[in-house]
Amino acid sequence: MTIKTDALIIGAGPCGLFQVFELGLLDISAHIVDSLKQPGGQCSELYPDKPIYDIPALPAVGAQELIDRLQQQIEPFNPQFHLGQQVSQMRQLDNGRFHVVTSKGTEFDTGTVIIAAGLGAFMPRQLKAPGAAEFYDRSIHTKVLKPENFTGKHLAILGGGDSALDWCLELHDRVDSIQLVHRRPEYRAQPASVNKMKALAENGKVVEHQGNVTQALSQDGQLTGLELINRDGQRTQIECQQVLVFWGLSPNLGPIADWGLQLEKRAIEVDTEKFQTNIPGIFAIGDINTYPGKKKLILSGFHEAALAAFGVQQHLHPEQKVRLQYTTTSSLMHQRLGVN
Repeated sequence: MTIKTDALIIGAGPCGLFQVFELGLLDISAHIVDSLKQPGGQCSELYPDKPIYDIPALPAVGAQELIDRLQQQIEPFNPQFHLGQQVSQMRQLDNGRFHVVTSKGTEFDTGTVIIAAGLGAFMPRQLKAPGAAEFYDRSIHTKVLKPENFTGKHLAILGGGDSALDWCLELHDRVDSIQLVHRRPEYRAQPASVNKMKALAENGKVVEHQGNVTQALSQDGQLTGLELINRDGQRTQIECQQVLVFWGLSPNLGPIADWGLQLEKRAIEVDTEKFQTNIPGIFAIGDINTYPGKKKLILSGFHEAALAAFGVQQHLHPEQKVRLQYTTTSSLMHQRLGVN
């Protein structure tokens, strides 16, 4: 069954979520599609605990806390989320509307499309060393679903960020051994986590390695270890039965690159009045767009979402005059927000 809507937002990061709010103020409901399984984009996936200092009126706010606040803010507008799926097809209909299909087969008939996909669809970076592919989701993982599955195992953790060190600290007393592999001696994780890991390493509970994985080793169909090469070109082998890969997410424009949009260095060109693309009815906000003076800040994306909402309203109802009303004084805005 095709879902009919006035606006389809691609991307549920902070800018996509705030776009819901700005559209809602103009009485435009929205559906949201995101390739990740939860809203939040990079904020939730890459640095949920990291503080952000340049959000107006919030001297410091955690990235996940910001997402939680944005979700609370848009509750009055009842947005419909379609998560864990990527937009795979988009074509313009004869009446100017758009037919959009996702990787899960969800179909939309939408009046406008707002692309708020950050740097594109984010997928976990995978270990592509020879021999690794056959063990993915069996012995090689990009996330921890059940920590108990690693009990009593020889574990290798690849990465030097918060996720890698957090799980190193979480699992060290559950597994038989942990080999922590990072390409360089310096870590990107929070200093407190690095200090705790170093203390475990001094006590022999974690073994650190600097280098890159060159091969996944196996015997009789089972993963047995990894071959590493360090900066000096020396190769070594480590024993492991399970591997956790925490190399972050890889951005990919995916099918968006084939929609006929004007691109500049993998970013979508927009005007600065409505943040509309070269295709009328398709808008782009946040890190995925570009224009003279573009700054890739969440703050800038919020501004773009506000102006894009008025552009969406004008596109949907060209015969109507766009009126600016203030949430402080407008009874209509209060009604839409559900406040007294």
